[in-house]
Amino acid sequence: MKNKIEDTTEVRISKMQNLLDSGLNAYPDRYECTNKIGELKELEENSIASMAGRVLSIRKFGKLVFVTIGNALDRGQISLKKNELGEDNFNLFMNSVDLGDFIGIHGKRYTTKKGEPTLGVQKWTFLSKSLRPLPDKYHGIKDSEARLKQRYLLTSTDAEVANIYIKRAKLKQVLRKFLEEHNFIEVDTPAIQIQKSGALARSFKTHHNALDIDAELRIAPETYLKRALVGGFDRVYEIATCFRNEGMSLAHWPEFHMLEFYAAYWNFEDLIVFTEKMLKYVIKAVIGNNTINYQGQDIDFSGDWPRLSFRELLIEKADLDINAFPNIEELRTEIIQRNLLDEKAIANLGRGSLIDELYKKTARPSIINPTFLVGHPIELSPLARTNDNNSSIVDRFQLVVNGWEVVNAYSELADPIEQRKRFEIQAAAVQDGDENALEVDEDFLLALEHGMPPAAGWGMGIERMLALLTDSPNIKDTIMFPIHR
Repeated sequence: MKNKIEDTTEVRISKMQNLLDSGLNAYPDRYECTNKIGELKELEENSIASMAGRVLSIRKFGKLVFVTIGNALDRGQISLKKNELGEDNFNLFMNSVDLGDFIGIHGKRYTTKKGEPTLGVQKWTFLSKSLRPLPDKYHGIKDSEARLKQRYLLTSTDAEVANIYIKRAKLKQVLRKFLEEHNFIEVDTPAIQIQKSGALARSFKTHHNALDIDAELRIAPETYLKRALVGGFDRVYEIATCFRNEGMSLAHWPEFHMLEFYAAYWNFEDLIVFTEKMLKYVIKAVIGNNTINYQGQDIDFSGDWPRLSFRELLIEKADLDINAFPNIEELRTEIIQRNLLDEKAIANLGRGSLIDELYKKTARPSIINPTFLVGHPIELSPLARTNDNNSSIVDRFQLVVNGWEVVNAYSELADPIEQRKRFEIQAAAVQDGDENALEVDEDFLLALEHGMPPAAGWGMGIERMLALLTDSPNIKDTIMFPIHR
């Protein structure tokens, strides 16, 4: 027994045959447009224009028909009159065109009695047949899996959804503009790497057939951007596709885009000033102001952003002073006894990963308005420069908003001897079963041994920031085509 969709498809195929029988091409190769749909309102009265778009609604009033055509960006109204088109042309439109079809139209711009800018069609051209119906205008796509698999249907019919991806493009454009105005240049680093580097995370593994070597997908572009500093480029940035083979949540996705930039002769204090200046500019440019409403809660970016100590935040929220437990096993035992983290989940974690999990669960969710978190333990930051006054912490900050890490930044470790020691500690954690820890990166160490200037580096997840700016409850809503089963 056929379902409703199959019946509809058969009807649409028969309508397409009607077009073919009339001598029309159901899928022509091009159409010459003089104007975009969104320009209809700006056209002068009685001006002539040619436009194209998808048919989104058809409203019949006897010998007069109003049609809404559009795309992800714009909507516009056109009208077809039987006495102007001629009976055959008018009837062919009515008998052949369905919602979802693409048409080209040529005609004269006028304003209806209700004040709606409209293009009166003098000639129409069929451009593409939609064999399946679009989602119902009022009910849309309710199935969550279909919303992932068929995002193109949402952007075709729901301007609010389409606007997320328009703002995504705007966000990247504005970030690039700001950085380039401050003398940063964009570079590209490899997404396929011999070993993971740049962050404590679990990687996706692959095999390079031509070289016959195992490889890993990039978890961060950091160490290659630092190689660019070694190579004489003082300010570099990249919007890099990154991959982390970890869990999925409201704020995490295995494939995401990371903006990272590095500035020679800056430290993390310079970055704090630059970050506040840049993000206030970017947010206002994308959404028009510096206050957002995220899931019913106002978040204000306009004032001065405060600082919090990492250690003091954990003392306040977890009632635990990590400095009192320098030994990893003692710290693990204390966390288990207090039932702060799951014993099985933390059994193989090194001290850095353990502290990170504790912070993420007990402390970070409490920070809503933009806040700079500083004073991170050295074990948590294997690539960051040690603080001159306290060797147990590094010169690093995280910008936390809505309980999410939005920015991670620090003064870079330029000392290759110290960097090797940090890597060796990480490698020991790998041997103990910590999948997030890093191996010794000899190629990166070789670059450092040739000399890297004092520098500071900065990273921000594009999707996470976009989720905040578009009030998207789940980070996957900011990804046009997220992976699915």
